[in-house]
Amino acid sequence: MAQDRFPSPFEVETPAGAEGWEELYSYADVFSEARREYEDNAFWFQDSVHWGWALTPFDGTLMTLCLASLSQYNSRVFKVPPSQGVDARILNGYCYLSPVELSDGGVIESRVPMFMERAGYYFQNWNELYEKWLGKVKENIAELDALDFSPLPESEDLEVVTEGRGVSSGYELLRSYRRFKDLTLKVWQLHFEFLNLGYAAYLDFFGFCKEAFPNIPDLAIARMVSGIDVDLFRPNEELKVLAQKAIDLGVADAFANPGDASAVQQALASSPGGEEWIAAWDAVKEPWFNFQDGTGFYHFDTTWIDKPETPYRFIADYIAKLQAGEDISRPTEEIAAERDRIVEEYTELLGSDEDRQAFQEKLGLARTVFPYVENHNFYIEHWSMSVWWRKLRELGATLAKERIIEREDDVFMFKIDEVDDVLYDIFKAWVVDIAPRGRDYWPPKLAERRRIYEALKEWSPPKALGRPPEVVTEPFTVMLWGITTDSVSTWLGADEGGSDDLTGMAASPGTVEGPARVVISAEDISSVEDGEILVAPITAPSWAPVFARIQATVTDIGGVMSHAAIVCREYQVPAVTGTGYATRDIKTGDRIRVDGSAGTVTILERA
Repeated sequence: MAQDRFPSPFEVETPAGAEGWEELYSYADVFSEARREYEDNAFWFQDSVHWGWALTPFDGTLMTLCLASLSQYNSRVFKVPPSQGVDARILNGYCYLSPVELSDGGVIESRVPMFMERAGYYFQNWNELYEKWLGKVKENIAELDALDFSPLPESEDLEVVTEGRGVSSGYELLRSYRRFKDLTLKVWQLHFEFLNLGYAAYLDFFGFCKEAFPNIPDLAIARMVSGIDVDLFRPNEELKVLAQKAIDLGVADAFANPGDASAVQQALASSPGGEEWIAAWDAVKEPWFNFQDGTGFYHFDTTWIDKPETPYRFIADYIAKLQAGEDISRPTEEIAAERDRIVEEYTELLGSDEDRQAFQEKLGLARTVFPYVENHNFYIEHWSMSVWWRKLRELGATLAKERIIEREDDVFMFKIDEVDDVLYDIFKAWVVDIAPRGRDYWPPKLAERRRIYEALKEWSPPKALGRPPEVVTEPFTVMLWGITTDSVSTWLGADEGGSDDLTGMAASPGTVEGPARVVISAEDISSVEDGEILVAPITAPSWAPVFARIQATVTDIGGVMSHAAIVCREYQVPAVTGTGYATRDIKTGDRIRVDGSAGTVTILERA
């Protein structure tokens, strides 16, 4: 008998060894008996697009600040008529989301004029407001970067007296952390200032197309806004420039062993053209190589700056292709030509000048706002968060020096507000030159948290919880996460066995056959070889150079407007997203067929 609902969040067992996991997170972020009626009857899906791994306490704080900022723009700022945003919970260390939709027609209707006025102002002044946004984000990054978490000194500098400062280093340390928390929230406030409206404009165009052309594929609509030039592609383009420069300067051989960063750097330092190449690298690494190998939402993500082996490998790949006479440029002209052909084809189907004008206006707005949908990813998830994690590690180093924690990464086992108490303890002990109490208090507590966290990492979270809607209609859920009525039905009927046929979202057109390469995390990306088909839970923006090697992409989750789908279209790589179980059912070496136009994946031959 088919199931009609997913497990209740109150029935899911705690993984062995993770008892007491709730203590790692805020009381407001876990399921509770006090809200059981609401939580048990809602539909919750595991957000593996952004948070596919277990969360430390600090990771969890980042998640909740992000999602609260998302929802406020729908519910309180722009008053999106049918949407209150998404509610979020943590279960056994994993993030679950529930779209909150309004059902009262009167309330929805009353919000329409407010949304039109507020969103309309942004749409009419988009470019000007976007330039202001860029300035605010860069200012926020600079302020984060300038925060000082240095250990407290043995004695204050004489200038504290001669300049009449009136405050000590202890005050400055506590103030810096308070500002750090403010700037953390501000990052996510800025993240969603434009993002929801960017999607809203596209959804408006999408809705018009679906009404005007009832049989139009979702993929055809998405391709009408392709061929975009966005800053998110800039890091990869800079690698191509550096690859060509290595050839021109005669230092290409320095990248013979790109997995050994010190060997590359030593080879460059001893080569005649190496100094010039290093200068070229230094000229672009800030900000463009503040590019994280994951989503940017986790403490274990690393950046190209901090782990240069990653970009060195990509540069080595590009050097080999250039030396073989291959064209490594992105096929922007072909994409634009196909985009314009599709637009012209559908324009001719419209029956009136009024419809054609509306079509062009909505398409024009979608193209105007769409670059932001990808650009924010670099400026927030990558550049902002690279600096943020770096600062947090600097703070961790100070806490380790004070022997509150054993190593700097233990800082991620704190909840964000607990650090205020830790710093107060250090300050209070410093002024009278005694040992902070935290040296005895925190190590056993954090060790227990880390033990629980390690147990949570081994758990496999269910894809969803609670009672699903009869029809999934919330557009962000469909387009970004790739969760549809069909996929929910598939999840309900899924068994433990593997299937030879998978269905997902038609994300990027084309049909290819080839060997699969299953990549679960960024650590595995270097194993991808030319001509393989990438199979992953989801892709990260910093994986873009891999698209020069692969034939196609298949993901477990993600819709037609997910990053994986957008990048594949821009690189003309066939893709099927939101398959649900690709990484479970497909093994590395399996020969598979990917039909990115139909949204199907077939395993032709098992490895």
